[in-house]
Amino acid sequence: MHQRRPTGPLTPWAGIRRRVTRRSSRALRATLAGVAVGAVLLGTASPAGALPPPPPNPTDSQLGAAQGSKDAAAAEVGRLLGLLAGAEAELERVGVQAEAAGTAYEAAKEALEMAQAAAAQAAADLQAAADEVARAEARIALFSRDSYMQGSTLASSAALLDARGPAELIQRAAMLDYVAQNELDVLGTLEVAKIRQANAESTARAARDERAAAEASAEETKAAADAQLAAQQAAYAEVDAQKAAYEEQLKAAEIHLLELQGARNAHDQWVAQKEAEEAAARAAAERAAREAEAAAAAARADSGGGDGSEGSSGGGGQAASGYAKPTSGRVSSCYGWRWGALHGGVDIAAPLGTPIYSATDGVVRRAGPATGFGLAVYVEGDDGSVTVYGHINRYFVSEGERVAAGEQIAQVGNRGQSTGPHLHFEVHPNGAMYGGQVDPVPWLNARGIYLGGCGG
Repeated sequence: MHQRRPTGPLTPWAGIRRRVTRRSSRALRATLAGVAVGAVLLGTASPAGALPPPPPNPTDSQLGAAQGSKDAAAAEVGRLLGLLAGAEAELERVGVQAEAAGTAYEAAKEALEMAQAAAAQAAADLQAAADEVARAEARIALFSRDSYMQGSTLASSAALLDARGPAELIQRAAMLDYVAQNELDVLGTLEVAKIRQANAESTARAARDERAAAEASAEETKAAADAQLAAQQAAYAEVDAQKAAYEEQLKAAEIHLLELQGARNAHDQWVAQKEAEEAAARAAAERAAREAEAAAAAARADSGGGDGSEGSSGGGGQAASGYAKPTSGRVSSCYGWRWGALHGGVDIAAPLGTPIYSATDGVVRRAGPATGFGLAVYVEGDDGSVTVYGHINRYFVSEGERVAAGEQIAQVGNRGQSTGPHLHFEVHPNGAMYGGQVDPVPWLNARGIYLGGCGG
């Protein structure tokens, strides 16, 4: 059976129990708040438990030293870049001179061959003159023998009157007429032949000696230019190697500086995170302290005998003209005089193995080793010009072979006096193999072929 709830006034014990229960609840909350504050303060006192260990923190002196090393390496790289530019210009200069010396040597060799041929012709002329002298001497000896046998003291009329018959008379008359007409000519021919013999021999010897001296001088000049080029190439390579070494030092210094700066940044971030977490912990502790104080104040107010209000806190191809472009690439050096030597063509820089095409229809006059060019091809065009393709890596034609404009004849190379893969292209409009070069750019432009660069 259910008991009925009493409706009369409460007894005094009931009020006492209510106040005790309320005070006990507020005291418990104050105690929990104090525990929370203690926990927060304990966490603030030991931030290492919430954060990873601090990263290394490079000193300012370490960063300064790393920056100094980087700046020093960068300055040295800059200095070597300047030296390298100068060495490259000097290398181009001696390369042009060596190339010109090689061409002059080829021309001197050709002149010597012509002088030797002239000497051979002079020797043949000498032999012909000697044969003529021998024939003249034989005729004179025959006449002298006949005169002696017939009596050389007789006059012409006496010789005729002394004939023993008509036949002998006719024979003696013919002999006297021959002597009258030819004796002086024979003697004169003898003297002229001897003079011609001496002059021809002297001329041939002088020409041969002069051409030999010119060839020797050209060879000596070429050897000196080659040696200078080799020395400059070695100097360039040395500076380039130094630059590469300092570039490695610069790279290492930059990496080291970046590592130190990264370590400093990581440490700064760690410190900032630590400070932020400590600030958040302090704020939480202060908030908990305020809440605990408010709870304690409320508990004290309750203990004074009345209800108190609870506190609260907030939060927060090919052209139509019949001519073709010799190769594809970038014009790297133009035609003209520089440093006292003629750069007799245009240089077209291109990767090793780039196809080279004949610029004209014509016949190959030379293909193979060429002084200064390493390997070269010479094509005599149907228009009478000679086009030259130098420093090639490989060639696919032979002497006497006919080629068409736009037909591949070789590949771009780096042979001979060359500072990098390129085609050295020359034009000799007068048909000479080793002279008479003109600027190839306007020559090609006039035929509808445009290289670009060099004013073209």
